[in-house]
Amino acid sequence: MDGNKSTTLTVLGCGNLGLAILSGILDSISKSAHQSGGSNGNNDLFQTPTRFIACVQRPQSAERIQKAVAEIPSATENVEVFQKENLRGVQQADVVILGCKPYMVANVLGEEGMQEALAGKLLISICAGVPVDQISQALYGTSYAEAMFKGSSQPQKPCTICRVMPNTAALVRQSMTVIATSNPPLPQRYQALTEWMFNQVGRTVQLPPHLMDVSTALCGSGPAFVALMIEALSDGAVAMGLPRAEAQLMASQTLTGTAGLVLNGEHPALVREKVCTPGGCTMGGLIELEEGGVRGIIGRAVRRATVVASQLGKGVSGVNGMIVGSG
Repeated sequence: MDGNKSTTLTVLGCGNLGLAILSGILDSISKSAHQSGGSNGNNDLFQTPTRFIACVQRPQSAERIQKAVAEIPSATENVEVFQKENLRGVQQADVVILGCKPYMVANVLGEEGMQEALAGKLLISICAGVPVDQISQALYGTSYAEAMFKGSSQPQKPCTICRVMPNTAALVRQSMTVIATSNPPLPQRYQALTEWMFNQVGRTVQLPPHLMDVSTALCGSGPAFVALMIEALSDGAVAMGLPRAEAQLMASQTLTGTAGLVLNGEHPALVREKVCTPGGCTMGGLIELEEGGVRGIIGRAVRRATVVASQLGKGVSGVNGMIVGSG
């Protein structure tokens, strides 16, 4: 990336998660520009992306992206949607977010000319269950470390690969994103840019690659688990007379407030204890939950999702022989 020219970000396979990330970044840039009178707030290490390309296969996907982008002030003019033009989108990019289904990685990266189009660029994978070495194998037929070592003496250097696991809450800038550490480490400018992009859509942590599958289960699948809990809480309240809309609002805000307490430093057990009083209604409800094995069921759900996540990139069959997808 040249600090003297604009930076183009391409989302290769702009599905639900890719669109959430793209929308979050665009919204952040739009608000920052408004607050600073038009400046993008470029960092000394990198230049904030100013041009965006979303690559999709279906016209319905293109329409969905255009509709979402149109709702963000001043974003439409900076975003292009390419349909069935993955190679062109990558050729025009400085940074690429790979967001296709895990089982599609080999086909997408194996397209003729893709290796050359990615040369010397930053490739950020948000594909669940797909290790960096698997991406490198698809591009170069060898491990990432070996590709980087061989590429150091080649005129056309390989791309730098970074594995990242965000979640769909990026759409409301509340994603929990895990950035995998790499060997060799990311160049400082790429590390800074990656952190900046995903900090625009929530919080980030860095963890070693061997923890990415459980991170996928906890952060990537977590919103679905939490949504189920919100539904269950709402259903219980509706059964006792609350209107559905108010019950859902109250359940959602209760989870948000509780999460805020924990993020502020409170241990979950202490939060729970502070709500409980002798002979109170909370203890009555907690006993029901414990007798129902809710704690163990939730823990097992994360464990099961971790196992499935580890198989996603391998195209392993899921339930009833269906190929598991990225969610």
